[in-house]
Amino acid sequence: MLRIHDDMLDVIRSMRGALGAIDKRDADLARQLRRAASSVVLNLAEGSGSFGRVRTVRYRTALGSARETLACLQTAEAFGYVEPVSGAITGRMNRIIGTLVRIAA
Repeated sequence: MLRIHDDMLDVIRSMRGALGAIDKRDADLARQLRRAASSVVLNLAEGSGSFGRVRTVRYRTALGSARETLACLQTAEAFGYVEPVSGAITGRMNRIIGTLVRIAA
């Protein structure tokens, strides 16, 4: 299993409070954030158990979902639903995205 799998689980844990705040103001955005974040973890797990093209497809899906997760957080911030996304979360998400860019090529 890739180390970024655990990193993404840590990101999900750390955004619980923000997710609750988003959910109170915009349930659709909160659902989208949950789906995107879950998709990253699930596709990383599935990809790590796959081979060849299937593995690449799963990692590309995880990449898109990771970008979507970050975009959901940034959108919530822009709407004023949450405080600015912490540098720690942004840094971890950028590391996850960077790793996926490399392995999904």
